[in-house]
Amino acid sequence: MAATNSLIQKIGKAVKAVAESKSSEWWYSPHMAAALRAVSERIPLVDLVLEVRDARIPLSSEYSQLRKHPSSPRRIIVLNKMDLANRTQTKEWVRFFEGQKCMAFGVNSHNRENIKEFLNFLQARVRELKKNDDSAHAISLMLVGVPNVGKSALANSLHQIGRIAAAEKGKLKHSVVSAQPGDTKSISSLKIASHPNIYVLDTPGVLPPDVSDDHVCSKLALTGAIKDTVVGEIELARYFLSILNLSDEYKPWGKLSRVETVGEVLTNNEGTSGPNKRRNKQYPSDHTQDFVVNNVRRTLFDAVSSFAGCLENGEDFARLIEEELEVLLKAFHIRSESEECKYCRVSRKLLNLYRTGRLGHYTLDPVP
Repeated sequence: MAATNSLIQKIGKAVKAVAESKSSEWWYSPHMAAALRAVSERIPLVDLVLEVRDARIPLSSEYSQLRKHPSSPRRIIVLNKMDLANRTQTKEWVRFFEGQKCMAFGVNSHNRENIKEFLNFLQARVRELKKNDDSAHAISLMLVGVPNVGKSALANSLHQIGRIAAAEKGKLKHSVVSAQPGDTKSISSLKIASHPNIYVLDTPGVLPPDVSDDHVCSKLALTGAIKDTVVGEIELARYFLSILNLSDEYKPWGKLSRVETVGEVLTNNEGTSGPNKRRNKQYPSDHTQDFVVNNVRRTLFDAVSSFAGCLENGEDFARLIEEELEVLLKAFHIRSESEECKYCRVSRKLLNLYRTGRLGHYTLDPVP
């Protein structure tokens, strides 16, 4: 698809320009270089290395620095954020890695039952390690990965579930969790199990000094591993729309009904009390509200299904994306006369809905 390839090349060019710039404040910055050295020094010392990848991009989110270390049965690939990816393809990716003689596990850091299952899996691996080691030393696991794959959220969830399972008292510790890449600055340790004591080391996300593949750059940027300001929110929104338009994710949205006006929202809630009604009046500006999300879904369905052009034609495809951005102004209740760039606001809201799974579940890397 010519239009999609053009977007990918544009995003890749922007990312590589920042990567090559010595003045970049966050791409392979001094703190990131120091973190890489600290992680590399600890890899031979820990019992298990958990390489956390984004389940939406299992190849593109590879922690390439591990290539410098010998392949080991003590390495486990963790496909985090699997709730945002295509479930069937996540299972296929797990089987693929297992076929490559590497243990893999799909994880949703915000699902308690899944975290319990993952913790049991880790404890089983630890028991295997202890078969050949009678020492009483504590077990250490280290989370490594590129920025914003959910390492800190995973560490916090393991810590919380592990402390509850062990019936331990005391104040819970927390790793810093942020939607922005690069916010974890140092290595922290959290206890996740007792008998034996197991600790997980949460480490800063590290990008490679350079990325040469435009497709990898684009996928890292779209999923949030690279700051949006590097590429620009509008370009990322266009890239997402190019993916959605060629998928089947939008097709079920044709069954959704649309709420056209704020008055309809209030009418549908006429039985609510005063405070609730005041809160309802704020709904149109909050793009996470269900009725706004459904409007966005239905708007996108109508735009794609009624498009008269040819999706195989690059110019037509680009025109569809621009039409979608325009009609989303109404779906998001954004006034065109706003002083702020109207498409910037649309793009910001659209990216947030994609990154939180409200606009479908996508695995961007095909299984080899």
